[in-house]
Amino acid sequence: MSSIDWKLVSLGKLALINAKSISGKYPYKEIEYIDTSSVTGNEFSPLQRLKLIDAPSRAKRIVQHGDTIISTVRPIQRHFGFIRNPKANTIASTGFAVITPKNVNPEFLYYYLSQDSITNYLNGIAETSTTTFPAFRPEVLSELEILIPEDENIQRRIAEILSALDDKIELNRQTNATLEAIAQAIFKEWFVDFNFPGATGEMVESELGMIPKGWRVGKLGDFGEIRCGKTPSKTNENFFGGNIPFIKIPDMHNSVFIVETSDTLTHEGALSQKNKFLPPNSIIVSCIATIGLVSLTAEKSQTNQQINAIVPYRDILTHYAYFTAKNLKDQLMELGSGGSATLNVNTSSFSNIKCVIPSDYVLSSFEFLVKPLFEGILANQQEILTIAKYRDELLPKLMNGEIDV
Repeated sequence: MSSIDWKLVSLGKLALINAKSISGKYPYKEIEYIDTSSVTGNEFSPLQRLKLIDAPSRAKRIVQHGDTIISTVRPIQRHFGFIRNPKANTIASTGFAVITPKNVNPEFLYYYLSQDSITNYLNGIAETSTTTFPAFRPEVLSELEILIPEDENIQRRIAEILSALDDKIELNRQTNATLEAIAQAIFKEWFVDFNFPGATGEMVESELGMIPKGWRVGKLGDFGEIRCGKTPSKTNENFFGGNIPFIKIPDMHNSVFIVETSDTLTHEGALSQKNKFLPPNSIIVSCIATIGLVSLTAEKSQTNQQINAIVPYRDILTHYAYFTAKNLKDQLMELGSGGSATLNVNTSSFSNIKCVIPSDYVLSSFEFLVKPLFEGILANQQEILTIAKYRDELLPKLMNGEIDV
């Protein structure tokens, strides 16, 4: 322990839990809604904008700047985040505990509660619950004892060190969003509006409508080999825990490239289904239950059976196929809804989806322009991973006084 004075305090003395909820006098007719699936590890997806009258019954918790939100259901999934400058009509699900600080630095409190030790503690309590899903009562948080520096300036300095790392992570995420948006805009200009290099304006009829002369209608299977993933036998413990990424749908959320997976395979596990390997820059598409997520593999990987992959026959097809797949979500949803309670697009149906295939000259020109953008995205994602690992190693050392600030 450092020379700094620390004290043990119950969270209930430092913060309010679920202090504000929507009442009959709520002034807004529309809300920005945070569901438990909207945030993981402080990374927020775009919020849903809903009419209050149409919002789910659990849309009740009023949040404000400086609040920490933690999902009370399955805490091991790390659905928590720090609320920063929300719109006045931002509402969180009752699936969250909303923690409003009173006598503690708000960001310090968030970082303290984001520690793996706290997540594991809350998950242990949730696992003993008798509810349908593992969950803890919000009152548990009030009783939680936490160790904090008595000097609020020390709390602030610890928070500043950690938030500087998170600010860099957020900057990289914003940069990546901009890079992908630039590539998406080029795709639209060339392949939707048909303003591509060398365009003559001469169009021909096709089964997908008018297309430029020299282009053709094909199918997704023309872009590359279509492979459906598979899960190795879970009864063999030697198949899991190696260094080969094993991609599942949750790994794909908010990820252009898959640079980290929750599960990995050993060489033995991967070789038990060696025809399921995917090389880098394969396009992967979620096709069961959660349909239409699209990502790229960053390294040699395998996926589970809920994901179909396109292994491009030629490099010039890679990013055109990526954006084509991203634009197919509605069609995939329609294909997947036939006669089953769970959405499911099989490999054959996926492979045969019709699409426009431009000339090689246009594909090569497009790849030449956007490939550096995607290389930048991958480099930024890898840097995010490095910074996040450093932050997570630093966090408990700052929180237990091992490092002076």
